Amino acid sequence: MPTLNKIRTALTATLSGIRPQDSTDPRLVRLRIALTAFFALDGFVFAGWVVRIPAIKAQTGAGAGTLGLALLGVSAGAVAFMTLTGRLCRRFGSHPVTVVSAVALSLSIVLPPLTRSATALGLVLMVFGAAYGSLNVAMNSAAVDLIGELRRPVMPSFHAAFSLGGMLGAGLGGLLAGGLSPTVHLLLLAVVGLLVTAVAGRALRTRPAAPGRPSVPGGRTPTARSGPRAGHPRRIVLVFGLIALCTAYGEGAMADWGALHLSQDLGAGPGVAAAGYTVFALAMTAGRLSGTAVVQRFGAARTLVAGGTTAAAGMLLGALAPTAWAVCLGFAVAGLGLANIFPLAIARAGESGGSGGVAAASTVGYGGMLLGPPAIGFLAEAYGLPGALTTVALLAAVAALIAHVTRGAHRTEGA
Repeated sequence: MPTLNKIRTALTATLSGIRPQDSTDPRLVRLRIALTAFFALDGFVFAGWVVRIPAIKAQTGAGAGTLGLALLGVSAGAVAFMTLTGRLCRRFGSHPVTVVSAVALSLSIVLPPLTRSATALGLVLMVFGAAYGSLNVAMNSAAVDLIGELRRPVMPSFHAAFSLGGMLGAGLGGLLAGGLSPTVHLLLLAVVGLLVTAVAGRALRTRPAAPGRPSVPGGRTPTARSGPRAGHPRRIVLVFGLIALCTAYGEGAMADWGALHLSQDLGAGPGVAAAGYTVFALAMTAGRLSGTAVVQRFGAARTLVAGGTTAAAGMLLGALAPTAWAVCLGFAVAGLGLANIFPLAIARAGESGGSGGVAAASTVGYGGMLLGPPAIGFLAEAYGLPGALTTVALLAAVAALIAHVTRGAHRTEGA
């Protein structure tokens, strides 16, 4: 019990939020713009790859099961390199690692269309996944450091850029899919990625982040006895990783199963089925765009509680509603609720454990995104897809409960 109370107290200190204090330093403004570009690039490139999966599946001659195994290469590469990237950020700084990872991601996107077998595809996807995972850890670590200097909770805006980049990449990819081969399309993405990295990377190279010095709100450097880093930082980071997992599970499940639920269980046409995930993604993007203002107004803990509760209610409606339009409404509410939980959890993990905390929480959190789709599939066979989708609501409620417990501890400490 004493250990649990210490963890709750430390979590409460972290969840207490960032005091808004805007910075007009033009160097910080340029750095924020550059990091926003990297987040958008990450979503843009990944979405461009996703829309070409059907063409590459046909090219390799892989069946559904074999393709599924090959696609696990992305997950395996990402998870394997996330922890390593945290160490590299501590040694060299998050800025150079972000630039190198972006270059690797841009170059590796051209590899999948060059394969002619599922085995070769799985191997090159491990390379692509490693670059993708490394970039996510490095740029989130850089964002955490910037938040400490800006003294504003701007992490949701970075993840909004990721969402917008993903929507742009998917939309553009859909338009190009009819006229360009996967090889040409993904080569163009590589060129765009390298150009964005060259331009945005200048701001990171001219203002390098000091290795091994994670920042916390207020612009101070944490010490062994200061704030959330005191006590049990590894356990604290794990808790935030679990919060991220609970919500990333829902994002992964919605991407793979939302449209199928509308078409299979409710008989919706292709347009309405596609609209289900579209409204979810749009609501999540809108929530992230307004996330900084929401956190400044209500604080991180209340935002997490409200977000988890809203997402749980929305997914219950989305999973169990009898009409397609009610399901779409539920998906939109769920997207709005989930929007800021993952970025806030990663930001708090970074404040508690620096780049290593970002790496650990990202690994656990992205594990939820990977766990969601297959878990929904197994549960759907036993209980039906509507019942399986209610687990998204359950885990969102768990995230809200964790945040609520830490709020209670905050009040008992009288802080």
